[in-house]
Amino acid sequence: MVLRRLLRRRWVLGVVLGLSLLYFVTSTLKQEERTVRDRTLLQTRESDHHIPWRVKFNLGNSSRQITQCRNSIQGKTLLTDELGYVCERKDLLVNGCCNVNAPSSRQYICKSCLPNGCCSVYEYCVSCCLQPDKQPLLERFLNRAAEGFQNLFTAVEDHFELCLAKCRTSSQSVQHENTYRNPQAKYCYGESPPELLPI
Repeated sequence: MVLRRLLRRRWVLGVVLGLSLLYFVTSTLKQEERTVRDRTLLQTRESDHHIPWRVKFNLGNSSRQITQCRNSIQGKTLLTDELGYVCERKDLLVNGCCNVNAPSSRQYICKSCLPNGCCSVYEYCVSCCLQPDKQPLLERFLNRAAEGFQNLFTAVEDHFELCLAKCRTSSQSVQHENTYRNPQAKYCYGESPPELLPI
């Protein structure tokens, strides 16, 4: 009852309206500051035009001892390690590397890959992409990467990370936003998208 009487008074309604207006103005100004800061950041990036790629290619220097390996992790049955070996999950060592003595382990395998660099199995795509002779192809790609991919590929540190990112399916692998261009070979490291197959 007292609350109703208090809310009927004009000065209370004026205070509530004033505080609401103050909140609206401050949040709008903060949003405007963020927008200006983001625009400024984008303009400085665009004016630079040089993408600072930090990819270091490992040309298979066998004198380098690897005690830990990164691997593709996601495969249900197959994995690819950073040395280019593909192995079954059961043949993965504790350090993350494929057991090179296991019968299933093979290095730089391009099984299921087409000449255009598109593969039907993600792990084979990564392994094939890691071949040292693919370096010129990947460097050409990095030099003319689209602005839309700039954030993704500037985060790439080395050859292995580049191949992991490049082999994932992308908008280039689909048509009409919901169908693969080539359902059999949708993981690509090459320069061109998968060939368009008739539906």
